[in-house]
Amino acid sequence: MNGDGVIKFKYKFDGKQVPEKEVSGKPVKSLKAKVLSRVFSEDYERVKKKILDPRGPAIRRWNKIFLVACLVSLFVDPLFFYLPVVRHEVCIDIGIPLEVILTIIRTLGDAFYIIQIYIRFRTAYVAPSSRVFGRGELVIDPSKIASRYLKKGFWIDFVAALPLPQVLIWFIIPNLRGSTMRNTKNVLRFIIIFQYLPRLFLIFPLSQQIINATGVVTETAWAGAAYNLVLFMLASHVLGACWYLLSIERQEACWRSVCNSEKPSCQYGYFDCHKVEDPNRESWFKFSNITSLCDPNNVSSYKFGIYADAITFDVTTAPFFNKYFYCLWWGLKNLSSVGQNLATSTYVGEIIFAIIIATLGLVLFALLIGNMQTYLQSTTIRLEEWRIKRTDTEQWMHHRQLPPELRQSVRKYDQYKWVATRGVDEEVLLKGLPTDLRRDIKRHICLDLVRRVPLFDQMDERMLDAICERLKPALCTEGTFLVREGDPVNEMLFIIRGHLDSYTTNGGRTGFFNSCRIGPGDFCGEELLTWALDPRPSVILPSSTRTVKSISEVEAFALRADDLKFVASQFRRLHSKQLRHKFRFYSHQWRTWAACFIQAAWRRYKKRKEAAELRAKENIPAEPDSPQPPSGLSIYAARLSASTRRANKHSRSDSGVVTTLQKPAEPDFSVDEE
Repeated sequence: MNGDGVIKFKYKFDGKQVPEKEVSGKPVKSLKAKVLSRVFSEDYERVKKKILDPRGPAIRRWNKIFLVACLVSLFVDPLFFYLPVVRHEVCIDIGIPLEVILTIIRTLGDAFYIIQIYIRFRTAYVAPSSRVFGRGELVIDPSKIASRYLKKGFWIDFVAALPLPQVLIWFIIPNLRGSTMRNTKNVLRFIIIFQYLPRLFLIFPLSQQIINATGVVTETAWAGAAYNLVLFMLASHVLGACWYLLSIERQEACWRSVCNSEKPSCQYGYFDCHKVEDPNRESWFKFSNITSLCDPNNVSSYKFGIYADAITFDVTTAPFFNKYFYCLWWGLKNLSSVGQNLATSTYVGEIIFAIIIATLGLVLFALLIGNMQTYLQSTTIRLEEWRIKRTDTEQWMHHRQLPPELRQSVRKYDQYKWVATRGVDEEVLLKGLPTDLRRDIKRHICLDLVRRVPLFDQMDERMLDAICERLKPALCTEGTFLVREGDPVNEMLFIIRGHLDSYTTNGGRTGFFNSCRIGPGDFCGEELLTWALDPRPSVILPSSTRTVKSISEVEAFALRADDLKFVASQFRRLHSKQLRHKFRFYSHQWRTWAACFIQAAWRRYKKRKEAAELRAKENIPAEPDSPQPPSGLSIYAARLSASTRRANKHSRSDSGVVTTLQKPAEPDFSVDEE
């Protein structure tokens, strides 16, 4: 605070120091709270231990975990409908072992909902007035976060987290008056459905949060298809459990109708298994005809409608796993067939249940087919596009009446390109990325391959980046001519995989032929490099001095003429003799010229040596007293000299073919002084 009563303070915003702010007439505490109540998501490091970023990795991971917990809870809750069990003594009981297991699992599931409530109170939110490209400022004030959460979403989470079934089954229902079984069924029916709806509702905003943070719920198409199938199976599971509980209620309703006709000897309490040992019940049950009257196979019996199968196949009295899988199958069958096979009675509740099955089956089955078709088609869309393109190519070749060998070459190239790229256009994919990211990707893909080329092995990182950024992938099949002798060279190729045959006839000269093999690490088209390194290159592209043909499937990287000009401008800054020697050593043009030059020099050396030996033999001095008739040695030497002169004349013509091969132009690696 200065002498004028003005407070000066500094704070950081987005990682940078902000100039001093002057505030007059406001308390320091409220001003500091106002400054620290909002922060960008990229600059909330100082509060991340207390407040969570809604788009941070921790929240994204928790949302996926909580989504799985919600699905498990939605699966567990309908299992409470299987607690009532029908005994053969015409009574209904509660399965205690199943009740204990479901209580433990349900309690563990409720813990995730409680953790979700705690996390929601500690998760910041984006201020709606400051959103920039979906990010914006994060509100990190705990009071504001709690106030917003209490107004929006808290009560649904709170109802979903309540352990209602456990409390009701273990504490409330046993203390109620009346039939325990009837209370159990009614409470299970209404409480489970009452709590199931908010738990089901939480799935949709949770999935939307995952989509907003990561773009998709599942990373792969197969996982997305499986996720939709799980939701459909979950609906079948719920319908099967409801059908089981309603079947027991319909069976008990039949017992009550028979009991009404046999009063006063029959009471509703007899259908509770706790009263099986009651003497009055034993005498009533002994003389009662309730089992035959409540048999669905009896024509004059009670109308069970869609619940007849549960009594006919003893589903209500079967062990847990037997009745569960049968009920799951019943729900899946009728949900998939939209309830077309359901033969209902005139009971209104049964008809409403059948209508719900038909409507829900129509909607869910349409969604399942649509979503699964979308996900599964996304896995084969590239393959279908390739097939359509191949069909178009076949029709075009047939229309143009191409010969069989050309058709086969086109088919081989399409097949090889599909195997190598799987239909993905890398250039189009990379163009949509930022420059820095595109450079890093190109460096990751091409750097090791470029360093295999000896010409680029010892260049610095900046030059290698410039080369990698401009390389284009090139593919060719066996028998393809990459360039022919005399054609203009418009690109320089660096071989990554495969082999090529490079040969020349020195412009079609008679009696001259040279061939060499090019493999991984070699390059061709160095005429273009010489042209690009010229400080004042001409507009006309250089002509190829060799024919290059692939002898196997080849993968390479190509540098176009324009791109090579840019890279060549970097080469001129090199004064390395080692680079010049490497260029000469690995260039097949220089190799051919060097071999021919050495061959011509060796022939000239041999001729000079043979001529010197002949002259030495012809000039041997004779003895003074001896006569000088022509001896056989001199005659032989004369004949040998004549034959040597003829051989020298012939070899001179041969060496002329060799010496006429022009020396290749050498790239200028020096800087232009001008």
